[in-house]
Amino acid sequence: MASPPLCITDFAKLERPLELHVAFLACWEFQGKHAGRFPEPGNAADVATYLQIVQQMNASLGNILGSPDTTLLRSFASGCCAELSPMAAVFGGLAAQEALKACSGKFTPLHQYLFFDAMECLPDKPVPDEQLARRGCRYDDQIAVFGAAFQETMAVLSPFVVGAGALGCEVLKNLAMIGVGTQGLMTITDMDLIERSNLNRQFLFRNSDVGTSKSTCAAAAVRRMNCDAKIEALNTRVGSETEHVFTPEFWAAKDIVINALDNVPARQYVDSQCIFHHKPLLEQGTLGTKGNVQVILPHLTESYGSSVDPPEASIPLCTIKNFPHAIEHTIQWAREIFEEIFTSAADDANAYLSQSGFAVSLSQEVNKLDRIKVVAKSLVHERPNTFEDCVAWSRHKFEELFGNQIKQLLYNFPLDSRNSTGDLFWSLPKRSPTPVVFDSSDLTHLSFILSTATLRCEMYGLPTQSDPEAIRKILAGVKVAPFEPRQSVKIATTEKEEQENKETVIEGEDEVFKQVLALIPEVADFKGYTMSPIQFEKDDDQNMHIDFITAASNLRASNYKIEAADRNHTKVIAGKIIPAIATTTAVVTGLLCLELYKIANKKPLEHFKNGFINLALPFLAFSEPIGCEKKSVGSWTWSLWDRIDVDIGDAPLQDMIDFIEDKCKLEVTMVSYAAGDTTALLYTSFFPKKKRDLRLKTKMTELCVEVSKCELPNTNYLILNIGCDDEQGEEVEVPYVRYLLS
Repeated sequence: MASPPLCITDFAKLERPLELHVAFLACWEFQGKHAGRFPEPGNAADVATYLQIVQQMNASLGNILGSPDTTLLRSFASGCCAELSPMAAVFGGLAAQEALKACSGKFTPLHQYLFFDAMECLPDKPVPDEQLARRGCRYDDQIAVFGAAFQETMAVLSPFVVGAGALGCEVLKNLAMIGVGTQGLMTITDMDLIERSNLNRQFLFRNSDVGTSKSTCAAAAVRRMNCDAKIEALNTRVGSETEHVFTPEFWAAKDIVINALDNVPARQYVDSQCIFHHKPLLEQGTLGTKGNVQVILPHLTESYGSSVDPPEASIPLCTIKNFPHAIEHTIQWAREIFEEIFTSAADDANAYLSQSGFAVSLSQEVNKLDRIKVVAKSLVHERPNTFEDCVAWSRHKFEELFGNQIKQLLYNFPLDSRNSTGDLFWSLPKRSPTPVVFDSSDLTHLSFILSTATLRCEMYGLPTQSDPEAIRKILAGVKVAPFEPRQSVKIATTEKEEQENKETVIEGEDEVFKQVLALIPEVADFKGYTMSPIQFEKDDDQNMHIDFITAASNLRASNYKIEAADRNHTKVIAGKIIPAIATTTAVVTGLLCLELYKIANKKPLEHFKNGFINLALPFLAFSEPIGCEKKSVGSWTWSLWDRIDVDIGDAPLQDMIDFIEDKCKLEVTMVSYAAGDTTALLYTSFFPKKKRDLRLKTKMTELCVEVSKCELPNTNYLILNIGCDDEQGEEVEVPYVRYLLS
């Protein structure tokens, strides 16, 4: 007790853990003398008694605190009777993870004391005693810490929670517990349906909810937890294609945005909308036992998109293609084969059928010959008419992938071949392969045939069947040509050789390309025919995507004597499923809601904390959010949160340019209009004088419609990007322009 081993959680508060250690000891001493009760909030006598106990406790421990922080201790005494939902989430997750460590022997246990505080959440000025008095309501603990006026502030908040998965469920639970949105309006959106696999970590859902909307079920659960909660559920993805749903009026009605997403592009889009509409954003994420919280505040901090994580380490291509030595390699190989034969092939065929200039553009590609051959096979030479055709094709594909390719590899590199250093070529980590001999009685072999044939039928819109015996009968009639090695084949053994092979120009390649193209009928001959590309989807257990990946990967593994993986393990790797652990989710969402307290309390930037955790170690660390970068020209300074508002009505382009040049003291050299996902160039100093003069005289709305060929958006503004030069003729990066129409 006098010299406790402490786990530091915030290096900006190195003395705090020891202060809290003594504070807790004194609290227990106070309880022992007062029939187990805590000091009452706002009770001056209780606080004075508590501080006296602290002095005595510190002295008995050899004055380990030196001079106690009375401000901290007064806050501790006043609020220690209260249980706050975000704090319960943080410590509940930490304690549960330690219990799991004790049960499993996995990860590093805590040694020995962990103290965590978020004193920055507290009001800057002492709360009047009458504000702390209990009201006999469910929020009494929160009122005891922050006061009744603060509870009213929480009630009128209108947050927007994006995502109702593991993080979303925990966030919504916390919001319901702390009384957010009881007078405002919470909005939750998620386009996904509940799956059984969600239930181990998305605790607002039950078995009976499987197959129904996540957001709808989550909203219903929130109402059950807090009957006063006002919440609306949407089943809409947040993206550029749904801006008619998430309109400027929608964003204006929200006080704060909370991301509970599982992918970077969606996070980046929401981040961009928060920047545009000047909304605070609380960002969070988990990866197993790791987690983080990021606070993004308008005009104060950088945004989520201001920094980019380093790219993930990739497996060398030559390893995946020819020299795998781990199941991860064969799963990645199978995933790429899926993309090649079920997605890319159909995409290229459809491009040929729908894009008049496809063949011309393809002729400029490095891999043009391979791609035009695939188009010819897809539309002409190997186009199936029946399920039987698809089964036969699958049998030939089996022989190609697991027999002939391996035989060619051994032809190029026999088992006794040696490398340039004289060592055996087939030495670890390279594993010498063995061709697989097809056996229709082998369930893995049959699974490959069935899944491949079924997916191929889906590409071509053909009916399927799944009777194993019927498939075996079809297979019995399929004739497979014997393997003949090709002497011209070059197999790369390094990344450098792989790149050289890609860049090698085959003699007469252009002529062969034309010959293959000539074999494909004209587009008109297909009479509107299209193929159906298959996009990989890991979560539908009936679509046979994971069945194909599992069978193909395990067959490839048997080629190289690699231990096979079951379907679930394959699904995790192929689907890049990030393990979600309830303990991490609880801690992260608890930390996020502590930052929400600070936003509601209008705290200055230095009081906010970005959080980083790894419960496996355990490790907690906090840092002040990074401020937004400032740029300037002369006396004009701006950041990513700024824009140039032009409020001159529907005026000619010249008036708009004059307004900007007068305001910014810069020369406008380019103006473009952002029309949805496209950009229309309205003006540039390089335009011919006649064209330039005409456009300068044209009104903005007319010009935007004319150039973009799109109707104006249903907003009272246009978004313009401009290019500017300073007095020295140097290009200057400036904010975007919001051209107000009314």
